[in-house]
Amino acid sequence: MSKSIERIKRLKELLLIEREEDYAQYKEQFLRAGIEQRKKNGVTWFPIQILSDELGYADFVHLEVERTNSLDTPHQFSTGKNVTLFSNKNPDDIQEISGTIKQSGRNKMKIILHTDELPDWCYEGRLGVNIQFDDNSYIEMQKALDEVIGARNNRVAELREIIDGIAAPTFEKIDDTLVIPQLNFSQNRAVRHILASNDIAVVHGPPGTGKTTTIVQAIRLVLQTEKQVLVCAPTNTAVDLLTEKLMEQGVNVLRVGHPARVSEELQKTTIDGQIQSHANYKDIRSLRKTAEEYFKMASKFKRVFGKEDAKQRALYYTEARNCIKESRLLEDYIVDSLFDQTQVICCTPVTSTNRALAKKKFDTLFFDEASQALEAISWIPLLKCNRVILSGDHFQLPPVVKSIKAKQEGLDKTMLDRCIEHDEISSLLTHQYRMHHQIMAFSNAYFYNNKLEADATVKDSVLSRNEDIEILNIPIELIDTAGCSFDELQNPETLSMSNKGEADLLFKHLELLLQQYTNSGETNRISIGVISPYKEQIELLKEKQLEFDHSSYLVNELAVKTIDGFQGEERDVIYISLVRSNPDSEIGFLSDIRRMNVALTRAKKKLVVIMDTATIGNHPFYKAFIEYCEKNNFYKSAWEYNYET
Repeated sequence: MSKSIERIKRLKELLLIEREEDYAQYKEQFLRAGIEQRKKNGVTWFPIQILSDELGYADFVHLEVERTNSLDTPHQFSTGKNVTLFSNKNPDDIQEISGTIKQSGRNKMKIILHTDELPDWCYEGRLGVNIQFDDNSYIEMQKALDEVIGARNNRVAELREIIDGIAAPTFEKIDDTLVIPQLNFSQNRAVRHILASNDIAVVHGPPGTGKTTTIVQAIRLVLQTEKQVLVCAPTNTAVDLLTEKLMEQGVNVLRVGHPARVSEELQKTTIDGQIQSHANYKDIRSLRKTAEEYFKMASKFKRVFGKEDAKQRALYYTEARNCIKESRLLEDYIVDSLFDQTQVICCTPVTSTNRALAKKKFDTLFFDEASQALEAISWIPLLKCNRVILSGDHFQLPPVVKSIKAKQEGLDKTMLDRCIEHDEISSLLTHQYRMHHQIMAFSNAYFYNNKLEADATVKDSVLSRNEDIEILNIPIELIDTAGCSFDELQNPETLSMSNKGEADLLFKHLELLLQQYTNSGETNRISIGVISPYKEQIELLKEKQLEFDHSSYLVNELAVKTIDGFQGEERDVIYISLVRSNPDSEIGFLSDIRRMNVALTRAKKKLVVIMDTATIGNHPFYKAFIEYCEKNNFYKSAWEYNYET
């Protein structure tokens, strides 16, 4: 048995450990808690009322609900999560139906139910919504790993051995004459590298280096010799971005995914969206309308239980389902033609198991943000392909692994991590277009061996060149709260951390910065991002945001998110609140320096980091950052802004 098979077998075992830990955390947070505790944990809304329901995409019921108490309390419901709508009117017989969140607000939620009609019990009250444990991704990953383990004398086996460094990748002769005018030298080099690859290539794209732009141009050129390409990314946001960029290049794209997980702007690229623009859609719409009319007629009998009434209701339902069946046959015909004719199919790895993709094979898989994807999930789409182009940055966000044991034994080591160890496979993008060179410099030295350079358009970009307004003309401020008694506070239920002193300091500094900027004579509006690694701090910062009126300042956006929420994004000004402040120098998951690299590289013109150096400064990464700030006169004490404890 080869070493690669042994490793994949162990990987499968680690994935089972991770699944068990994931489910254990779910049970702890949900199944073992009473309904009131689940509401506090943010995993249940109860009671709710139905605001509207209608038959929508793919003949699913679209439901809008609103919670009627515990208003404005934090919750974990978000777009794309699987949920169950339930009724506990009869505690001995809980009724429920599954769905997917289309849109989530503070107190309202839109859900796409996996049914074509609303069950009777939905009309009887005592309704709620629970977050559901989603086992589907684990099932698909295990199936994929089984296929990789069992592969012998085929393409999957060859790729498995190349990824593990047992076999060498091969390349065609690189065409050095190929130059795409809108790409820089390192981007063109990466595209040529992709085109020459027979097996695996990696595009290593540090922050702001135009990784997506490079990949899109490579896809465009590959389509000159291949009829169809599969494009994946681990998050729906990343898939949507690729879809949008490909469309801008005139590429015919089919976005495959649950309608609830695709952005509103890209619905027209989905299967349902393209069905709606098809010449035969009017026939489908007519059949659906007829079905809906039959359903409405049947619904009039919901509270009547006479024999004749029951018979008539059954008849209406039969007619409705016949119309739906006929419309689906017509849809299937259209869908088959869509999958046959489109140039690029964009989806998440798990969605690549879509029924319509079951028998399809591709020459090339482009897998973006591969540094965030478990190796097991990367194999799911790769099993359909002959070669893979991985893109990402292994110094940014890693995959989420909940089991400490699985993480310690390497479950978080990605396919990109393995491949980038082979020098001939990887091509580094070196020209960044996002940030001031001094914002770039620390990460450049710490992670990228000083190989990055800032483009002339951003190299010296600051909020203002007025030397009299220091807060605007220096690109970085490290504001040290040591000695200010800004102590961290842990939520006993969520175990997450907050720091009220830092939150107050942040918004006072922000107000000063915006006052100075608005009075400086500058006319361009700026975007602001506020980041914290801790969800509890994010909730506190969002409360402060509601109290903060920035309407009189030159601001076009003020966003408060976790680090993960800002992945792939940028703002003119970024504030980071690191929260931890304790006498034991405990910093928890602040020690995940890859995640911090993301936070430190979101700012274009101004980066403000608030931390207690006495607590955090003992860690080598933060010690190096503090020294960098001191060396360049970016270090400030909170006392310099006259903030009282």
